[in-house]
Amino acid sequence: MKKTTLFSIAIIAAIFLTSCNNQTTTKAGITKVAWGTTDGKEVFLFTLTNAKGVQVKISNYGATVTSWVSPDINNKASGIVLGFDSLSGYLAKPPYFGAVVGRYGNRIAKGKFKIDTAQYTLATNNGSNALHGGLKGFDKQVWDATPASDSTASLLLSYISKDGEEGYPGNLKVTVLYTLTDDNELKIEYNATTDKATVLNLTNHSYFNLTGDVNNTILDHTLMIDADNYTPVDTTLIPTGEIKSVKGTPFDFTKAKKIGQEIAAVSGGGYDHNWVLNKKDSSLQKIVELKDAISGRTLEVFTTQPGVQFYTGNFLDGTISISDGKKINQHAALCLETQHFPDSPNEPKFPTTLLLPGQQFHSVTVYKLSLK
Repeated sequence: MKKTTLFSIAIIAAIFLTSCNNQTTTKAGITKVAWGTTDGKEVFLFTLTNAKGVQVKISNYGATVTSWVSPDINNKASGIVLGFDSLSGYLAKPPYFGAVVGRYGNRIAKGKFKIDTAQYTLATNNGSNALHGGLKGFDKQVWDATPASDSTASLLLSYISKDGEEGYPGNLKVTVLYTLTDDNELKIEYNATTDKATVLNLTNHSYFNLTGDVNNTILDHTLMIDADNYTPVDTTLIPTGEIKSVKGTPFDFTKAKKIGQEIAAVSGGGYDHNWVLNKKDSSLQKIVELKDAISGRTLEVFTTQPGVQFYTGNFLDGTISISDGKKINQHAALCLETQHFPDSPNEPKFPTTLLLPGQQFHSVTVYKLSLK
């Protein structure tokens, strides 16, 4: 009787240990699949997985974050960024879903700027202004991609922007390193060098909806931005040059509030403005906290950059559907684009975006997801 009991206990223990191991054996790392071709170049889709099973998918077309899937407070997994499950969705030229934009993210007035006495004229693609790098910016290029290793959730992408591309001077070498940590952080590290004086403003243009369902707008998300000032814009969304206090305006997110609380008072259908961050240096600091009560998700944003463009998807109008067929309507998602300021090359009072030969551009942004 005693032997039978011990044998039974041993079997039960073995089954229990096997069960526990099965629940914790998520393999962290990176995988790669072919995803089509464009411009005669191969496009791939990389899946980054951390030890908790959270997955971020990135394509070398546009250095684009196509998907970020994580569990909500009820342990239901869903995606928190807008994207497509095939290359064709991106070749249809959606509004920069998840892409790295450049050479100059955001707007340059009239598509013109000077460096010393040299005048440069850019491709204009946003009325009379240049937006996010022009007609064929970094978001529409096929980047070279190198996984760090199969066991590391890290992907290095590189691109050489030739002198004169979209009107910008200098041969620019750019790298973007994506890393998905086991703390559910998506870290984005940018580096660039040039052989001729140029201007540069790199950012990621992911559209977030923390509910995991684009049928829900982001108007009930609560948002905090650590910024006492913002840059007002004209009717074409070019900064006026003024740096204005947010106090007493709908732009005051120094204390967390619902995005929809005062959005009706903002012209143009919602927010699409640059906030001047309170940070005093270029160290990595927390600048944004975004929360959603439905999913229990919180997104914290850390950056070395001096500004952030908060955009509430004002121009989304239902003409685009994501891969599950759901239409993307106005305010279905939001962007938090860490950056230097729009039109800085034409505004001497703004932080400079000038990059010279011998200098290295370097910036880091971290999007940290948690359940609170």
